[in-house]
Amino acid sequence: MNALSQAQRAYGATSVATRTDRSVEYEAVARITSRLRRASNPGAEDFNALAEALHDNQKLWTIFATDVADDANPLPNELKARVFYLAEFTSQHTRKILKREASVTPLLDINTAVLRGLGKGAE
Repeated sequence: MNALSQAQRAYGATSVATRTDRSVEYEAVARITSRLRRASNPGAEDFNALAEALHDNQKLWTIFATDVADDANPLPNELKARVFYLAEFTSQHTRKILKREASVTPLLDINTAVLRGLGKGAE
């Protein structure tokens, strides 16, 4: 047995794919968007499921807003401002949805656009 095969045996099993912050964000947005979509379908009659998905979406956007408000965040200021605005819009629109005064569609559109942006960075 040569040194190369020994090294492959010793280290091969421990190698794990590294997840980036971007991929974690993508997965979180995708999961919540999927839940929002399912809960808002015309056939979905469970308002509690919609409220829970909206709550989780709101928590996600609060995390995004907190992150971009941090001075250590390396994103350009213009992008930080846009993310913060979207977090504020999401909060206001979520309240309207919960009062049954608005549709979930704008939140789905926003999350889908974010997924497209996050997905481009993964290429």
